[in-house]
Amino acid sequence: MLILTRRNGEAINIGDDIIIRVLSVDGGQVRIGIDAPQEVPVHRDEVYERIQKEIPRKRTA
Repeated sequence: MLILTRRNGEAINIGDDIIIRVLSVDGGQVRIGIDAPQEVPVHRDEVYERIQKEIPRKRTA
């Protein structure tokens, strides 16, 4: 795992077309913005896990 430190307003580039930007830091909460092509799915971890749990159900239905 790559670990980077960024300050408010700074960004991380992933490949040529994904940018992750720190929008604000307030106490223990960090707001980030993600700029990615529409065909790249972007989900919070808890949403992604729920989607992954639903996939086997759809295949067996």
